[in-house]
Amino acid sequence: MFEQLGLIGCGLMGGSFALALKKAGLVKRVVGYSKSPSTTERARQMGVIDVEAPSALLAVSGADLVLLAVPVSATEATFKAIRHLLNNNTLVMDVGSTKREVIDAARRVLKDQVGVFVPAHPIAGKELSGVEHADAELYTGRQVILTPIERTLTAQIAKAQQVWTALGCHVQQMSPEAHDAAYAAVSHLPHLIAFALMNAITGQAQAKQFLSLAGPGFRDFTRIAASDPSVWRDILTSNREELIAQSRHFQRALHAFENAISAGNPDALESLIEQASSSRAHWRMNAIKPQN
Repeated sequence: MFEQLGLIGCGLMGGSFALALKKAGLVKRVVGYSKSPSTTERARQMGVIDVEAPSALLAVSGADLVLLAVPVSATEATFKAIRHLLNNNTLVMDVGSTKREVIDAARRVLKDQVGVFVPAHPIAGKELSGVEHADAELYTGRQVILTPIERTLTAQIAKAQQVWTALGCHVQQMSPEAHDAAYAAVSHLPHLIAFALMNAITGQAQAKQFLSLAGPGFRDFTRIAASDPSVWRDILTSNREELIAQSRHFQRALHAFENAISAGNPDALESLIEQASSSRAHWRMNAIKPQN
């Protein structure tokens, strides 16, 4: 059990982590800080946190577990704000969807203390952001990817694994580079396509009519386009190199479909659809374990 969780960012991800820890009996006290005082106050009213901290540094004071649940772009500033109260017994984690930029920030700021930081990416979330949507079951049954570096303390990795496992998660380890390449393909690119599709449709004069005729397939395909703009702005920017590489793969695949349609070649078109259909039919979520 942890004595105190210092929660920096009391929104959906951070709030859900705090609630999950409390439900599992893994923490005695949660001290929280958010950039918006109203968010921190709401988190206390909801029982997500026990104490409101006026700063990130004071949220970390006395904490043996620290979670950074802030936008990726805010990670470096957050490390700077809390570094003076970290020690080798503190476990520090984040929940960012990209890892290399976060790790680079940790190296620059934490320096000799970087070993206490275990980069983490829980594969969970909702389209609705904010502490109001925090859920103690958000992480249950979900994957959590840990991307420790060569200087990460072995003891902290073990603690991180134990925490997420106790919350009902399936914990995997992989390199930051492999993580960012993989999630550019299976998470960041799908979001980019969903955003672009919505803009392509709404940019047309007949948009309202088109959207009024859309059905369940469109609803399911575009669900992630309702995601938090500021969060996804940071994710897409921070993983831009891998994302652009995946976007080019997608464009080549799209062009193959366009060429088959333009040429009036139903056999080529059916073959492309069959390839995609078969791949999707045989895919099972979490069936393949990431490689270290």
